[in-house]
Amino acid sequence: MKKELKDAAEVAEDVTNSKPLEIAARAGFAVSGVLHFLIGLVAIRIAMGGEGRADVSGAVEELAKQPAGPILLWSAFGACLALAIWQTSDAVFDFEHLPTKRKVGRKLKATLQAVVYAGFALTLASVAIGAHADHRRSTSDLTLQLLEAPGGILLLILVGAAIAVTGVVYAVRGFRKSFLKYLRLPSNPTAHTAVTVAGIAGYAAKGVALLLTGLLIVIATIKANPAESTGLDGGLKALRDQPLGMYLLAAVGAGLICYGIFLAVRARLARM
Repeated sequence: MKKELKDAAEVAEDVTNSKPLEIAARAGFAVSGVLHFLIGLVAIRIAMGGEGRADVSGAVEELAKQPAGPILLWSAFGACLALAIWQTSDAVFDFEHLPTKRKVGRKLKATLQAVVYAGFALTLASVAIGAHADHRRSTSDLTLQLLEAPGGILLLILVGAAIAVTGVVYAVRGFRKSFLKYLRLPSNPTAHTAVTVAGIAGYAAKGVALLLTGLLIVIATIKANPAESTGLDGGLKALRDQPLGMYLLAAVGAGLICYGIFLAVRARLARM
């Protein structure tokens, strides 16, 4: 029985490390880049007084409006699903040669990334089949359900704090340029500099967006007002309402566009 399980695991590892899946997984980075690019554009539009939803759901709906929208959505779904499978494979099979502390950290990171890309895939599929619900309302409803559950308040505060801390980590990673170690950088100095600048700006903007989202969740929980827990879209719109918020939101939007470009480049340069 143990031998059969081992053989099955080896087959699964070979499949998840195959070249076709790697190509599809790289396309998942590009899809994420397109989504962040669109979120950035919507954020700038909102900063200029326009309308829109500056989150993944809003970006997917913007994608659906394009010519051949259904084809784009299902292709993007397949790419994100492939990347989720690739990250799951990393979490299960890889990093065994590392010291225990680093191994656990890398496996946890791969697991979280798998969850994120699986979420992207579900959003793409739900919009493609026309079953997508209002994201802001669903976020508030989920917050209310957790508030009423035993231990829900503490859980929500921890979730919000974790998202906020993740935002800080993203910003630090950007300014320290630690993201470069996951890339095979081009030898051309100009291209090298362009990738680095896009990464710094992108990670910083992504960090600000996550920090705002996490803080809104914590504030809404403390005030017991689920309507304030509006996700990324609500966090960016809350930024717009601050002094000089229009300019700050436009800057974050530009940074998210840079992050989208960086992810598209990562599709080519990533160390898989």
